[in-house]
Amino acid sequence: MITSIDQLDLSKKYTYADYLSWQLEDRVELIRGKVVQMVYTPGTSHQTASINLQGLIGSYLKDKNCKLFSAPFDVRLPLPEADQQQNRSETVVQPDLCIICDLGKIDDHGCNSAPDWIIEILSQSTAHKDLNEKFELYRHAGVQEYWVVHPAEGTVLPYWLDADRQYALPRSTPYTVGDKVPVGLFPGFEVELGAVFG
Repeated sequence: MITSIDQLDLSKKYTYADYLSWQLEDRVELIRGKVVQMVYTPGTSHQTASINLQGLIGSYLKDKNCKLFSAPFDVRLPLPEADQQQNRSETVVQPDLCIICDLGKIDDHGCNSAPDWIIEILSQSTAHKDLNEKFELYRHAGVQEYWVVHPAEGTVLPYWLDADRQYALPRSTPYTVGDKVPVGLFPGFEVELGAVFG
């Protein structure tokens, strides 16, 4: 039985079935089959932004047919359609926050397929992965909205998936404290950043 990350061959590719068999104390993600250890402990500004976003979004979703989940919560992103089989996913991530409106994607293990909206809250140790690897994973998987929240700078970049399956920004500059960020998934809903970073 695998109980320590030291027992894994980090040069090898693994599947979701492998991931389920591990009994690790450390949190890990699978990115295209490669094990990525999550070594970051969220700081105060990260936790503040996360809790405030959960409150604002959770209140909005109260009467909606969508669910909000926070890490640790496994999201299995699909392989190309021809390779999809139960437990064969090679990508399992734990976004800071995710919103799922197709409740059929939710099972006892987390979310099986792309959430509608993912929010990653940056830290020094996760910024490169969130802005590059995860950006491409989420775009490829069809996550409709991807927010990158930078608590140290007090900014948000909300990416929306366009008709060409590319991420576009609703404006050219980041949203900052004092701005209200429109939610593409829910027209008319805006998130007041003063309440997020306050």
